[in-house]
Amino acid sequence: MGISTKEISEVIKERLKDFDASLVSADVGRIVAVGDGIAQIYGLQNAMAGELLEFPHETYGLALNLEEDQVRSVILGDFGHLHEGDEVRTTGRLLEVPVGEALLGRIVNPLGVPLDDKGAIKTEKTLPVEKIAPGVITRKRVDSPVQTGIKAIDAMIPIGRGQRELIIGDRFTGKTTVLVDTIINQKGKDLICIYVAIGQNAASVARVAATLEENGAMDYTIIVAATAADPASLQYIAPYAGCAMGEFFMEQGKEVLCCYDDLTKQAWAYRQLSATLRRPPGREAYPGDVFYLHSRLLERAARLNEAHGGGSLTALPVIETQANDVSAFIPTNVISITDGQIYLQSDLFNAGQRPALNVGISVSRVGGDAQTKAMRQVAGKLRLDLAQYRELAAFAQFASDLDTQTRNQLERGARLTELLKQDKYQPVPLSEQVAVLYAGGQGYLDKVPVARVREWETGFIRFLKSERQGLLAEIDKQKALDDHLFARLNAATSTFNHQFGVEGYQEQPDPAAQPAEAKKK
Repeated sequence: MGISTKEISEVIKERLKDFDASLVSADVGRIVAVGDGIAQIYGLQNAMAGELLEFPHETYGLALNLEEDQVRSVILGDFGHLHEGDEVRTTGRLLEVPVGEALLGRIVNPLGVPLDDKGAIKTEKTLPVEKIAPGVITRKRVDSPVQTGIKAIDAMIPIGRGQRELIIGDRFTGKTTVLVDTIINQKGKDLICIYVAIGQNAASVARVAATLEENGAMDYTIIVAATAADPASLQYIAPYAGCAMGEFFMEQGKEVLCCYDDLTKQAWAYRQLSATLRRPPGREAYPGDVFYLHSRLLERAARLNEAHGGGSLTALPVIETQANDVSAFIPTNVISITDGQIYLQSDLFNAGQRPALNVGISVSRVGGDAQTKAMRQVAGKLRLDLAQYRELAAFAQFASDLDTQTRNQLERGARLTELLKQDKYQPVPLSEQVAVLYAGGQGYLDKVPVARVREWETGFIRFLKSERQGLLAEIDKQKALDDHLFARLNAATSTFNHQFGVEGYQEQPDPAAQPAEAKKK
Protein backbone atom coordinates (compact mmCIF):
# COMPACT_ATOMS: atom_id res chain seq x y z
CA MET A 1 0.00 0.00 0.00
CA GLY A 2 1.55 3.31 -1.11
CA ILE A 3 1.74 6.54 0.89
CA SER A 4 -0.06 9.45 -0.73
CA THR A 5 1.56 12.79 -1.46
CA LYS A 6 -0.86 14.45 0.91
CA GLU A 7 0.24 12.26 3.84
CA ILE A 8 3.89 13.01 3.11
CA SER A 9 3.20 16.76 3.07
CA GLU A 10 1.29 16.49 6.39
CA VAL A 11 4.27 14.73 8.03
CA ILE A 12 6.69 17.37 6.69
CA LYS A 13 4.44 20.20 7.93
CA GLU A 14 4.24 18.57 11.39
CA ARG A 15 8.03 18.26 11.58
CA LEU A 16 8.58 21.83 10.40
CA LYS A 17 6.18 23.12 13.05
CA ASP A 18 8.49 21.84 15.85
CA PHE A 19 11.71 22.73 14.04
CA ASP A 20 13.63 25.51 15.75
CA ALA A 21 17.09 26.43 14.52
CA SER A 22 18.76 29.72 15.34
CA LEU A 23 20.97 31.24 12.66
CA VAL A 24 24.63 31.28 13.72
CA SER A 25 27.13 33.32 11.78
CA ALA A 26 30.72 32.21 12.31
CA ASP A 27 33.97 32.67 10.49
CA VAL A 28 35.91 29.45 10.02
CA GLY A 29 39.68 29.29 9.69
CA ARG A 30 42.49 26.76 9.89
CA ILE A 31 45.52 26.51 12.17
CA VAL A 32 48.70 27.23 10.18
CA ALA A 33 51.11 26.68 13.07
CA VAL A 34 50.83 26.07 16.81
CA GLY A 35 53.45 26.21 19.57
CA ASP A 36 54.34 27.91 22.88
CA GLY A 37 50.64 28.43 23.59
CA ILE A 38 50.16 30.53 20.42
CA ALA A 39 48.17 29.51 17.32
CA GLN A 40 48.58 31.15 13.91
CA ILE A 41 45.25 30.97 12.09
CA TYR A 42 44.47 31.62 8.43
CA GLY A 43 41.01 32.50 7.12
CA LEU A 44 39.33 34.38 10.01
CA GLN A 45 38.41 37.49 8.00
CA ASN A 46 36.04 39.06 10.54
CA ALA A 47 37.71 38.15 13.86
CA MET A 48 37.73 40.97 16.45
CA ALA A 49 40.49 41.93 18.87
CA GLY A 50 39.98 40.13 22.17
CA GLU A 51 37.34 37.81 20.68
CA LEU A 52 36.95 34.29 22.01
CA LEU A 53 37.90 31.66 19.41
CA GLU A 54 36.72 28.04 19.51
CA PHE A 55 39.28 25.31 18.84
CA PRO A 56 38.60 21.53 18.61
CA HIS A 57 37.91 19.49 21.79
CA GLU A 58 36.27 22.38 23.71
CA THR A 59 39.47 24.44 23.79
CA TYR A 60 39.28 28.23 23.58
CA GLY A 61 41.67 31.00 22.68
CA LEU A 62 41.85 34.80 22.59
CA ALA A 63 42.45 36.67 19.33
CA LEU A 64 45.16 39.17 20.25
CA ASN A 65 47.03 39.92 17.00
CA LEU A 66 44.96 40.80 13.90
CA GLU A 67 47.47 40.77 11.04
CA GLU A 68 47.02 41.28 7.31
CA ASP A 69 47.03 37.62 6.33
CA GLN A 70 46.49 35.79 9.63
CA VAL A 71 45.30 35.98 13.23
CA ARG A 72 47.55 35.08 16.18
CA SER A 73 45.68 33.74 19.20
CA VAL A 74 46.76 32.71 22.67
CA ILE A 75 45.32 29.36 23.73
CA LEU A 76 43.65 29.27 27.15
CA GLY A 77 44.79 26.00 28.67
CA ASP A 78 46.42 22.88 27.23
CA PHE A 79 47.31 22.96 23.52
CA GLY A 80 49.06 19.60 23.03
CA HIS A 81 46.11 18.12 21.11
CA LEU A 82 45.95 20.94 18.52
CA HIS A 83 47.58 20.41 15.12
CA GLU A 84 48.16 22.20 11.84
CA GLY A 85 45.00 22.16 9.72
CA ASP A 86 42.55 21.98 12.66
CA GLU A 87 39.41 24.07 12.27
CA VAL A 88 38.94 27.28 14.32
CA ARG A 89 35.68 29.26 14.63
CA THR A 90 34.87 32.75 15.84
CA THR A 91 32.26 32.96 18.63
CA GLY A 92 31.25 36.63 18.47
CA ARG A 93 31.80 36.81 22.26
CA LEU A 94 34.37 38.36 24.55
CA LEU A 95 36.05 36.23 27.21
CA GLU A 96 33.66 35.83 30.15
CA VAL A 97 33.90 34.21 33.58
CA PRO A 98 31.14 32.81 35.80
CA VAL A 99 30.22 35.08 38.73
CA GLY A 100 27.91 34.82 41.72
CA GLU A 101 27.45 33.75 45.36
CA ALA A 102 28.22 30.11 44.48
CA LEU A 103 31.92 31.00 44.03
CA LEU A 104 32.36 32.05 47.69
CA GLY A 105 34.50 29.57 49.59
CA ARG A 106 35.87 28.04 46.39
CA ILE A 107 39.25 27.85 44.64
CA VAL A 108 38.92 28.32 40.88
CA ASN A 109 41.15 28.91 37.88
CA PRO A 110 40.78 32.16 35.87
CA LEU A 111 38.12 30.54 33.67
CA GLY A 112 35.97 29.69 36.71
CA VAL A 113 36.80 25.95 36.65
CA PRO A 114 36.92 24.59 40.24
CA LEU A 115 40.30 23.34 41.53
CA ASP A 116 39.23 22.24 45.03
CA ASP A 117 37.42 18.90 44.49
CA LYS A 118 34.19 20.30 45.97
CA GLY A 119 32.09 19.60 42.89
CA ALA A 120 30.74 21.77 40.10
CA ILE A 121 29.92 25.44 40.62
CA LYS A 122 26.33 26.29 39.68
CA THR A 123 26.23 29.90 38.50
CA GLU A 124 23.80 31.43 36.04
CA LYS A 125 25.55 34.70 35.26
CA THR A 126 28.83 35.52 33.52
CA LEU A 127 30.67 38.83 33.17
CA PRO A 128 33.38 39.87 30.67
CA VAL A 129 36.90 39.82 32.14
CA GLU A 130 37.74 43.15 30.49
CA LYS A 131 35.47 46.07 31.29
CA ILE A 132 35.66 49.87 31.18
CA ALA A 133 36.23 51.30 34.67
CA PRO A 134 33.48 53.36 36.35
CA GLY A 135 33.59 57.04 35.32
CA VAL A 136 34.28 59.97 37.63
CA ILE A 137 30.59 60.95 37.79
CA THR A 138 29.58 57.52 39.13
CA ARG A 139 32.20 57.58 41.91
CA LYS A 140 32.10 58.83 45.47
CA ARG A 141 34.97 60.03 47.67
CA VAL A 142 36.78 57.40 49.70
CA ASP A 143 35.80 57.99 53.33
CA SER A 144 35.46 54.68 55.18
CA PRO A 145 38.27 52.31 56.21
CA VAL A 146 39.23 48.76 55.31
CA GLN A 147 40.49 47.59 58.72
CA THR A 148 43.52 45.37 58.08
CA GLY A 149 43.98 44.42 61.75
CA ILE A 150 47.67 45.37 61.36
CA LYS A 151 48.47 48.15 63.84
CA ALA A 152 51.21 49.80 61.77
CA ILE A 153 49.01 50.02 58.65
CA ASP A 154 45.70 51.03 60.28
CA ALA A 155 47.47 53.72 62.31
CA MET A 156 49.86 55.22 59.74
CA ILE A 157 48.99 54.12 56.18
CA PRO A 158 45.21 53.60 56.31
CA ILE A 159 43.41 51.91 53.41
CA GLY A 160 40.01 53.23 52.34
CA ARG A 161 37.17 51.35 50.65
CA GLY A 162 37.52 51.95 46.92
CA GLN A 163 41.23 52.76 47.17
CA ARG A 164 44.16 51.15 45.34
CA GLU A 165 47.03 50.61 47.78
CA LEU A 166 50.21 48.97 46.51
CA ILE A 167 52.13 46.49 48.68
CA ILE A 168 55.72 46.47 47.48
CA GLY A 169 58.94 44.80 48.62
CA ASP A 170 61.51 42.09 47.96
CA ARG A 171 60.81 38.36 48.17
CA PHE A 172 60.14 37.04 51.68
CA THR A 173 59.32 40.37 53.31
CA GLY A 174 55.76 39.44 54.33
CA LYS A 175 53.70 40.86 51.43
CA THR A 176 51.33 37.87 51.22
CA THR A 177 51.04 37.87 55.03
CA VAL A 178 49.66 41.45 54.91
CA LEU A 179 46.99 40.29 52.44
CA VAL A 180 46.07 37.16 54.42
CA ASP A 181 45.90 39.12 57.71
CA THR A 182 43.59 41.67 56.06
CA ILE A 183 41.30 38.91 54.74
CA ILE A 184 41.19 37.15 58.15
CA ASN A 185 40.33 40.47 59.84
CA GLN A 186 37.12 40.77 57.77
CA LYS A 187 35.50 37.88 59.64
CA GLY A 188 32.09 39.00 60.85
CA LYS A 189 32.31 42.21 58.82
CA ASP A 190 30.66 43.15 55.51
CA LEU A 191 33.61 42.77 53.13
CA ILE A 192 33.79 40.05 50.44
CA CYS A 193 37.41 39.11 49.62
CA ILE A 194 38.97 37.82 46.40
CA TYR A 195 42.56 36.56 46.51
CA VAL A 196 44.19 36.21 43.07
CA ALA A 197 47.37 34.10 43.06
CA ILE A 198 49.46 34.68 39.92
CA GLY A 199 52.50 32.57 39.06
CA GLN A 200 52.94 31.10 42.55
CA ASN A 201 53.62 27.41 43.10
CA ALA A 202 50.58 25.31 43.95
CA ALA A 203 51.92 24.58 47.47
CA SER A 204 51.92 28.32 48.34
CA VAL A 205 48.33 28.69 47.17
CA ALA A 206 47.34 25.60 49.18
CA ARG A 207 49.02 27.10 52.29
CA VAL A 208 47.08 30.37 51.90
CA ALA A 209 43.82 28.44 51.42
CA ALA A 210 44.53 26.28 54.50
CA THR A 211 45.31 29.36 56.63
CA LEU A 212 42.08 31.08 55.56
CA GLU A 213 40.12 27.86 56.22
CA GLU A 214 41.61 27.50 59.73
CA ASN A 215 40.59 31.07 60.58
CA GLY A 216 37.07 30.74 59.16
CA ALA A 217 37.79 33.23 56.37
CA MET A 218 36.95 31.06 53.33
CA ASP A 219 33.21 31.62 53.89
CA TYR A 220 33.47 35.10 52.36
CA THR A 221 36.54 34.55 50.11
CA ILE A 222 37.14 33.41 46.52
CA ILE A 223 40.62 32.23 45.53
CA VAL A 224 41.49 32.60 41.84
CA ALA A 225 44.66 30.60 41.16
CA ALA A 226 46.87 30.69 38.05
CA THR A 227 49.90 28.79 39.34
CA ALA A 228 53.44 28.72 37.94
CA ALA A 229 52.55 25.44 36.19
CA ASP A 230 49.67 27.08 34.27
CA PRO A 231 50.16 28.61 30.81
CA ALA A 232 51.17 32.29 30.58
CA SER A 233 47.75 33.05 29.04
CA LEU A 234 45.96 32.07 32.29
CA GLN A 235 48.43 34.05 34.42
CA TYR A 236 47.75 37.06 32.16
CA ILE A 237 43.93 36.98 32.52
CA ALA A 238 43.82 35.91 36.21
CA PRO A 239 43.62 39.40 37.80
CA TYR A 240 40.96 40.52 35.31
CA ALA A 241 38.91 37.41 36.07
CA GLY A 242 39.19 38.05 39.84
CA CYS A 243 38.20 41.69 39.30
CA ALA A 244 35.12 40.65 37.25
CA MET A 245 34.03 38.31 40.07
CA GLY A 246 34.38 41.22 42.51
CA GLU A 247 32.48 43.64 40.25
CA PHE A 248 29.44 41.36 40.37
CA PHE A 249 29.18 41.99 44.13
CA MET A 250 30.08 45.69 43.81
CA GLU A 251 27.21 46.21 41.36
CA GLN A 252 24.86 44.74 43.99
CA GLY A 253 25.93 47.48 46.42
CA LYS A 254 28.31 45.26 48.43
CA GLU A 255 31.87 45.98 49.59
CA VAL A 256 34.66 43.96 47.95
CA LEU A 257 38.41 43.60 48.48
CA CYS A 258 40.57 42.28 45.59
CA CYS A 259 44.15 41.16 46.35
CA TYR A 260 46.42 40.62 43.31
CA ASP A 261 49.46 38.55 44.35
CA ASP A 262 51.43 39.54 42.39
CA LEU A 263 51.35 41.81 39.33
CA THR A 264 55.09 41.46 38.65
CA LYS A 265 54.48 37.86 37.59
CA GLN A 266 51.51 38.98 35.46
CA ALA A 267 53.83 41.43 33.67
CA TRP A 268 56.33 38.59 33.13
CA ALA A 269 53.57 36.39 31.70
CA TYR A 270 52.45 39.22 29.41
CA ARG A 271 56.04 39.78 28.27
CA GLN A 272 56.28 36.07 27.44
CA LEU A 273 53.00 36.17 25.50
CA SER A 274 54.03 39.32 23.65
CA ALA A 275 57.37 37.81 22.64
CA THR A 276 55.68 34.69 21.24
CA LEU A 277 53.06 36.87 19.50
CA ARG A 278 56.00 38.68 17.80
CA ARG A 279 55.05 42.05 19.26
CA PRO A 280 57.94 44.54 19.23
CA PRO A 281 59.68 44.80 22.63
CA GLY A 282 60.16 48.13 24.40
CA ARG A 283 61.94 48.97 27.65
CA GLU A 284 63.37 45.90 29.44
CA ALA A 285 61.77 43.73 26.69
CA TYR A 286 58.25 44.57 27.93
CA PRO A 287 55.79 45.55 25.18
CA GLY A 288 54.80 49.21 24.96
CA ASP A 289 51.33 48.67 26.49
CA VAL A 290 52.51 47.07 29.74
CA PHE A 291 51.52 50.24 31.65
CA TYR A 292 48.00 49.95 30.18
CA LEU A 293 47.98 46.29 31.27
CA HIS A 294 47.98 47.31 34.93
CA SER A 295 46.21 50.67 34.72
CA ARG A 296 43.06 49.27 33.10
CA LEU A 297 42.90 46.65 35.87
CA LEU A 298 43.45 48.97 38.84
CA GLU A 299 41.20 51.75 37.51
CA ARG A 300 38.28 49.35 38.05
CA ALA A 301 38.69 49.78 41.81
CA ALA A 302 36.11 52.36 42.87
CA ARG A 303 33.64 53.49 45.48
CA LEU A 304 30.31 54.02 43.69
CA ASN A 305 27.83 56.72 44.69
CA GLU A 306 24.37 55.93 46.05
CA ALA A 307 22.70 56.38 42.63
CA HIS A 308 24.81 53.47 41.34
CA GLY A 309 24.30 51.16 44.31
CA GLY A 310 26.93 52.49 46.72
CA GLY A 311 29.17 49.42 46.44
CA SER A 312 32.96 49.52 46.46
CA LEU A 313 35.90 47.51 45.15
CA THR A 314 39.25 48.01 46.92
CA ALA A 315 42.42 46.81 45.17
CA LEU A 316 45.55 45.63 46.99
CA PRO A 317 48.08 44.85 44.24
CA VAL A 318 51.45 43.34 45.15
CA ILE A 319 54.71 44.11 43.33
CA GLU A 320 57.95 42.25 43.96
CA THR A 321 61.17 44.29 43.79
CA GLN A 322 64.73 43.11 43.21
CA ALA A 323 67.23 44.28 45.88
CA ASN A 324 64.86 47.00 47.20
CA ASP A 325 64.85 48.77 43.82
CA VAL A 326 61.54 50.66 43.75
CA SER A 327 62.74 52.70 40.76
CA ALA A 328 62.69 49.73 38.33
CA PHE A 329 60.29 49.76 35.36
CA ILE A 330 57.28 47.75 36.62
CA PRO A 331 57.43 49.08 40.26
CA THR A 332 57.44 52.72 39.08
CA ASN A 333 54.57 51.99 36.68
CA VAL A 334 52.33 50.56 39.40
CA ILE A 335 53.38 53.18 42.00
CA SER A 336 52.13 55.87 39.60
CA ILE A 337 48.82 54.04 39.02
CA THR A 338 47.94 53.43 42.69
CA ASP A 339 46.86 55.75 45.54
CA GLY A 340 49.86 55.03 47.74
CA GLN A 341 52.18 52.22 48.71
CA ILE A 342 53.07 50.10 51.71
CA TYR A 343 56.80 49.48 51.39
CA LEU A 344 58.17 46.38 53.15
CA GLN A 345 61.95 46.35 53.56
CA SER A 346 64.06 43.21 53.80
CA ASP A 347 66.62 44.57 56.30
CA LEU A 348 63.81 45.59 58.70
CA PHE A 349 62.29 42.12 58.25
CA ASN A 350 65.63 40.45 59.00
CA ALA A 351 66.07 42.70 62.06
CA GLY A 352 62.84 41.27 63.51
CA GLN A 353 60.53 44.20 62.70
CA ARG A 354 57.36 42.40 61.59
CA PRO A 355 55.56 43.77 59.61
CA ALA A 356 58.72 45.21 58.04
CA LEU A 357 57.13 48.56 57.22
CA ASN A 358 59.34 51.42 56.06
CA VAL A 359 57.47 54.44 57.45
CA GLY A 360 59.60 56.92 55.49
CA ILE A 361 58.46 56.06 51.95
CA SER A 362 55.16 54.31 52.66
CA VAL A 363 52.21 56.59 52.00
CA SER A 364 48.44 56.62 51.62
CA ARG A 365 47.03 59.41 49.46
CA VAL A 366 43.66 59.04 51.19
CA GLY A 367 45.18 59.38 54.66
CA GLY A 368 43.00 60.31 57.64
CA ASP A 369 39.84 60.24 55.49
CA ALA A 370 40.09 56.44 55.62
CA GLN A 371 40.38 56.24 59.41
CA THR A 372 37.83 56.23 62.19
CA LYS A 373 37.95 59.33 64.42
CA ALA A 374 39.25 57.28 67.36
CA MET A 375 42.27 56.11 65.35
CA ARG A 376 42.97 59.65 64.11
CA GLN A 377 42.89 60.90 67.71
CA VAL A 378 45.49 58.43 68.98
CA ALA A 379 47.69 57.97 65.87
CA GLY A 380 47.82 61.51 64.48
CA LYS A 381 51.49 62.10 65.35
CA LEU A 382 52.63 58.47 65.34
CA ARG A 383 53.98 58.40 61.78
CA LEU A 384 55.95 61.62 62.24
CA ASP A 385 57.33 60.44 65.61
CA LEU A 386 58.52 57.15 64.13
CA ALA A 387 60.08 58.76 61.06
CA GLN A 388 61.95 61.21 63.36
CA TYR A 389 63.00 58.31 65.59
CA ARG A 390 64.53 56.43 62.63
CA GLU A 391 66.49 59.54 61.59
CA LEU A 392 67.64 60.20 65.18
CA ALA A 393 68.61 56.56 65.71
CA ALA A 394 70.84 56.66 62.62
CA PHE A 395 72.40 59.95 63.81
CA ALA A 396 72.79 58.80 67.44
CA GLN A 397 75.09 55.94 66.40
CA PHE A 398 77.84 58.53 65.87
CA ALA A 399 77.08 60.74 68.88
CA SER A 400 78.50 59.98 72.30
CA ASP A 401 76.64 62.64 74.29
CA LEU A 402 72.92 63.20 73.73
CA ASP A 403 70.73 65.86 75.32
CA THR A 404 67.75 64.79 77.45
CA GLN A 405 65.10 65.60 74.85
CA THR A 406 66.84 63.54 72.13
CA ARG A 407 67.36 60.64 74.54
CA ASN A 408 63.68 60.72 75.55
CA GLN A 409 62.62 60.76 71.90
CA LEU A 410 64.85 57.75 71.18
CA GLU A 411 63.49 55.89 74.21
CA ARG A 412 59.86 56.48 73.23
CA GLY A 413 60.56 55.67 69.54
CA ALA A 414 62.11 52.33 70.52
CA ARG A 415 59.00 51.43 72.54
CA LEU A 416 56.56 52.53 69.82
CA THR A 417 58.51 50.45 67.29
CA GLU A 418 58.25 47.45 69.61
CA LEU A 419 54.53 48.14 70.15
CA LEU A 420 53.86 47.98 66.40
CA LYS A 421 55.35 44.49 66.07
CA GLN A 422 52.76 41.83 65.46
CA ASP A 423 52.61 38.07 64.88
CA LYS A 424 51.27 36.91 61.54
CA TYR A 425 47.67 35.75 61.13
CA GLN A 426 46.70 37.52 64.37
CA PRO A 427 44.91 40.72 63.33
CA VAL A 428 44.09 43.14 66.17
CA PRO A 429 40.56 44.62 66.52
CA LEU A 430 40.19 48.42 66.20
CA SER A 431 39.34 49.05 69.88
CA GLU A 432 42.45 47.17 71.09
CA GLN A 433 44.65 49.06 68.61
CA VAL A 434 43.26 52.40 69.85
CA ALA A 435 43.82 51.51 73.52
CA VAL A 436 47.39 50.29 73.01
CA LEU A 437 48.45 53.15 70.70
CA TYR A 438 46.95 55.71 73.10
CA ALA A 439 49.03 54.29 75.95
CA GLY A 440 52.20 54.36 73.82
CA GLY A 441 51.60 57.88 72.49
CA GLN A 442 50.84 59.33 75.96
CA GLY A 443 54.09 58.01 77.42
CA TYR A 444 52.65 55.24 79.62
CA LEU A 445 55.30 52.83 78.29
CA ASP A 446 58.28 55.16 78.71
CA LYS A 447 59.40 53.37 81.90
CA VAL A 448 58.60 49.85 80.66
CA PRO A 449 61.78 48.01 79.52
CA VAL A 450 61.83 47.65 75.70
CA ALA A 451 62.20 43.86 76.00
CA ARG A 452 58.94 43.70 78.02
CA VAL A 453 56.78 45.96 75.80
CA ARG A 454 55.02 43.07 74.03
CA GLU A 455 54.47 41.32 77.36
CA TRP A 456 52.97 44.59 78.66
CA GLU A 457 50.68 44.82 75.59
CA THR A 458 49.36 41.25 76.01
CA GLY A 459 48.74 41.82 79.74
CA PHE A 460 47.06 45.19 79.14
CA ILE A 461 44.56 43.76 76.64
CA ARG A 462 43.81 40.89 79.02
CA PHE A 463 43.32 43.41 81.86
CA LEU A 464 40.90 45.54 79.76
CA LYS A 465 38.83 42.48 78.83
CA SER A 466 38.63 41.13 82.38
CA GLU A 467 38.66 44.15 84.74
CA ARG A 468 37.51 47.07 82.55
CA GLN A 469 34.66 45.35 80.78
CA GLY A 470 32.73 47.56 78.41
CA LEU A 471 35.59 49.99 77.65
CA LEU A 472 36.67 48.24 74.43
CA ALA A 473 33.03 47.71 73.42
CA GLU A 474 32.32 51.43 73.92
CA ILE A 475 35.31 52.42 71.74
CA ASP A 476 34.06 50.00 69.06
CA LYS A 477 30.57 51.45 69.26
CA GLN A 478 31.43 55.17 69.29
CA LYS A 479 34.53 54.94 67.03
CA ALA A 480 35.59 58.23 68.65
CA LEU A 481 37.11 59.19 72.01
CA ASP A 482 35.37 61.78 74.21
CA ASP A 483 36.52 63.15 77.59
CA HIS A 484 34.81 60.31 79.43
CA LEU A 485 36.59 57.63 77.35
CA PHE A 486 39.93 59.44 77.71
CA ALA A 487 39.44 59.43 81.51
CA ARG A 488 38.58 55.72 81.47
CA LEU A 489 41.65 54.91 79.33
CA ASN A 490 43.95 56.97 81.62
CA ALA A 491 42.54 55.25 84.72
CA ALA A 492 42.85 51.80 83.18
CA THR A 493 46.42 52.37 81.98
CA SER A 494 47.58 53.80 85.32
CA THR A 495 46.03 50.89 87.23
CA PHE A 496 47.60 48.29 84.93
CA ASN A 497 51.03 50.00 85.10
CA HIS A 498 50.80 49.83 88.90
CA GLN A 499 49.99 46.10 88.70
CA PHE A 500 52.75 45.57 86.10
CA GLY A 501 55.29 47.12 88.48
CA VAL A 502 56.00 50.37 86.62
CA GLU A 503 57.20 53.08 89.03
CA GLY A 504 55.18 56.24 89.63
CA TYR A 505 51.67 54.89 88.98
CA GLN A 506 48.74 54.39 91.36
CA GLU A 507 45.60 52.29 91.01
CA GLN A 508 42.63 54.34 89.82
CA PRO A 509 38.96 53.31 89.81
CA ASP A 510 37.10 53.16 86.52
CA PRO A 511 35.15 56.46 86.09
CA ALA A 512 32.30 54.49 84.49
CA ALA A 513 31.80 52.56 87.74
CA GLN A 514 31.33 55.71 89.88
CA PRO A 515 27.82 56.85 90.83
CA ALA A 516 26.25 59.64 88.76
CA GLU A 517 26.39 62.11 91.73
CA ALA A 518 30.13 61.64 92.10
CA LYS A 519 30.63 62.25 88.37
CA LYS A 520 28.74 65.59 88.59
CA LYS A 521 30.90 66.77 91.50
